[in-house]
Parts: sequence; structure tokens; C-alpha cells
Amino acid sequence: MANDGAAFPGAAGFFDEAVDQQGHIRNHYRPVQEWFDRLTSAQVKALEERGNESFLRRGITFTVYGGEEGTERAWPMDLYPRIIEAGEWSIIERGLIQRVTALNRFLDDIYTGEQAVIHDGIVPRHLITSSTGFEREAMNVQVARGARCLVAGIDLVRGTNGGYRILEDNLRNPSGISYVLENRAAMTKLLPAAFSDLAVRSVNHYGRSLLRALRSIAPPASGNDPTVVVLTPGIFNSAYFEHAFLARSMGVELVEGRDLVVDNHMVAMRTTRGLERVDIIYRRIDDSFLDPVVFNPLSTLGVPGLMAAVRAGQVSIANSVGNGVGDDKAVYAYVPDMIRYYLGEDPIIPNVTTYLLWEPEQRAEVLERLGELVIKPVAESGGYGIVIGPKATEAQLDEVKEKIMSDPRNWIAQEVVNLSRLPAWAGDGFAPRHIDLRPFVLSGEQVEVIPGGLTRVALREGSLIVNSSQGGGSKDTWVLDDSNKPVEAPS
Repeated sequence: MANDGAAFPGAAGFFDEAVDQQGHIRNHYRPVQEWFDRLTSAQVKALEERGNESFLRRGITFTVYGGEEGTERAWPMDLYPRIIEAGEWSIIERGLIQRVTALNRFLDDIYTGEQAVIHDGIVPRHLITSSTGFEREAMNVQVARGARCLVAGIDLVRGTNGGYRILEDNLRNPSGISYVLENRAAMTKLLPAAFSDLAVRSVNHYGRSLLRALRSIAPPASGNDPTVVVLTPGIFNSAYFEHAFLARSMGVELVEGRDLVVDNHMVAMRTTRGLERVDIIYRRIDDSFLDPVVFNPLSTLGVPGLMAAVRAGQVSIANSVGNGVGDDKAVYAYVPDMIRYYLGEDPIIPNVTTYLLWEPEQRAEVLERLGELVIKPVAESGGYGIVIGPKATEAQLDEVKEKIMSDPRNWIAQEVVNLSRLPAWAGDGFAPRHIDLRPFVLSGEQVEVIPGGLTRVALREGSLIVNSSQGGGSKDTWVLDDSNKPVEAPS
């Protein structure tokens, strides 16, 4: 198959993960590239179809609402893996541990501390209290080990010079880890020979690591064998597969709100043996639906009285209520300052250059450059509401300008990052497509970064939107452990 370096020439303005500027395959990609070179297009297509059929048969799907093709689709996995060298990964790992540690300290400071970050002028008070993710019900609710964000998904991008940057933080209910594990399982079956020349770090321990982290925040009354459950909104939720997968991988019960009751501030689940105490809830329900007593009274998804049980210290939930203030895209701009403030360190991985549109001077500059920037609503996820200036029409730019002027707090602007590229299957051959990376970070007795993460790929030619809900797919991410050579941190 004609897939040598010349097939994926490096392009000006993009960093190519697999190909250098001379058009040669990078050394750590060479074994995989040589393996694909031995396949015909028909063979690659057959492997892709086998993968899709396997995902559908096992219920590994993703739901897209409003699409003409229906809502249930096989999880889109591209066969060409992303490969990260050991030295490069060590820098990413240290940067993520640093960032999540600072964010946990920020959340604990805001909700149970002295709000020193506000009093010392690091983050403006109005920015926090006006965030839709800030929850007053979380005030003075203690969390063991300060692990308010027990599971974090941090989105990384790689710019033109190859340097990594943090694009956004996901601190509430970050999804995607089940697809990381299922991608790996699929790749080991579809392309077993491709692993033969590379020592790839395993991700199969995630269930054990998550369970250990959850048990580390158990309330004191739970004893030595605390009971953990995964709380799901139910089968109609787009991420239900992941909820069931995580419960199964940890060996714990998957429950819905109707399966739980609160009595005298103690949470119990209904079983065939009667009520059984629950000590830790890994919830996959948004704050507003979690407890109809204190949040949305119309919610049938949550558990009445749950927050009172949490406040009484009889049950722990992860992630904590109110984490949304930490991944507000306007608060994101202050995370480098949080790292310096709480840890006394410079950020290992920088942010993307960000403009806060509630500040008059920054807003005026952005409005002059709308066609050059990426405009984002601060509280949306899944790629919704984003306007990429260089690709937008005049009508789209006029519309977002009106929205900014009417509610500047709700918007930020960022410099365009020309996402790095990697070959992806385009139906009849491989072609370069843009990618990002979402590693997952667990905060328990120690902070642990799962090797690799979810590499998302924009399968549409020229697209910079990698979200599956917007036509993106995914790749298996291989972190190598066979190199101890130091790597300089990219600028």
C-alpha cells in the first residue's frame, strides 16, 4: 500500500505527529507505518468494518441527537494509532498532575477554605459567583483529601511548533475513558502484529485505579470495606454505555436515582436482600438533577435528600458538586495564576492564549479580530456554540458579535491553534486529519495519570472540530515505555 512518508507530507502551518518536515516517517512511528505499508486498501477497509461491527454488536456506541442518520452510531475508531514517546509523556504527565493539583486546591479554597484566591486578588470574585457552575449548596461541604475533582479529563492540543497546550479542563463528569479501553481492546485483536515491535504501556488497570481512588474518599463511618455505586441517569443517556462499562470494570453496582433512598442522612440502595448502605457514589448526573430537594424540583433522575447526607458526612460523591466553576472557560484563563499561587511553580504546560470578553479592552480587540479567532461560550461542551473565525461566514460573525455584546461574561475568544495532524483512514487511503488528546487524571491517595488517553480526530477533511457529536472519531493512544532519554519541554 503506497503509504510511505511521501503520502503524508508535512504541511506549512501544521505539526505532523508521524511525519517530519522532510516528509520522512518519525522513528517511533516507523514500525506501525511499515505494518500498514504491507496492507492493501481492501484489507484496511475490511479491518475497519470488522471493528465497526464488533463495536455495534457489543453496544459500544455514541448517541448524536438530531442527526439525519439516526442517533445510535458505532463508536468511530480510526485504525492508525497515536504514539507518544516515553520522555515526551513524562512531561505531559508532570504538567497534568501539576494542573489538577492546583485546580483541586482552588475548588477546596472556594468552597471550604478562606477563599484566599479571591482575597489575594488572583481570581475576581464576580467571575466565580457569576459562573453557572458555581453552586452555593457546595459551600462548607468537606471532601476527603480535598479531591473535589477525583476524575479529570484535560484536553490537550499541539500547535504549529509541536508544543503542547491545555485547551480546556473537564472537571464535572468527563467522559471518554471507556472508549480509551475499548479502543485498546479492539486494536489488540485487529492489529496484534502492530504491537510486536513497540512496548506500549497498558491502560487496563483503570477500573482498579478508579475504585481505589473512590474508596480513598470514603466517609469515616464506612469501615474497611466501603460500598461504591455508579449513579447513571439511565439507558437513554448518550454516555450510558460508559456508565455500565465503569461499573462492570470496578465490580460495583450500576444504579439509577430510583434505586437509592435516604433515611436519617444515610443512603441505601434497594436490593433483593433489602436495603444496603451506600458509602461512595460515582455520579454521572449533572448537579442540577442530583437532588430535587435542593436543585431542580422536577428532576426524577436524582435522589431526594442526597445533599443532606453528603453534608452530614454519611456518603461521599465524586466528582463533587460545584466543580463546574473550575472548568468554566473564563475561569480557565486564570489556571496558570492558580498554579503559581497554590504551588509556587510555573505551569509546565501553558494555556492557549485566551481573551476575556467581559473586560472592555480585550473585548474591543476581539471584536476587531473576530474573523481571526475562535469564539466559545463559557459553559457549553461537545463543540457546541463554537465559532471558528477564519471559517465563519459574515452572517455567523455578525450573530456572535451580537451575542457577545449582549452577554460578554458568557464568551471567551482564543487564538486559533492549528491542531497537529496524524494519518486517518479516508475510505480509500490514509490522509492527514487534525487531532487532540484527552488524558484522564485520578486524584485519590495520589494523583495518577492514565497512560495515553482519548485521541480524538476530526474525520472531516480540513475540520478542526474533533468532538464525536460534531463528526469526529477517535484513535488508540500508545505511550511507549522503552525509552529513558530526556526530552526537552516544548515551548
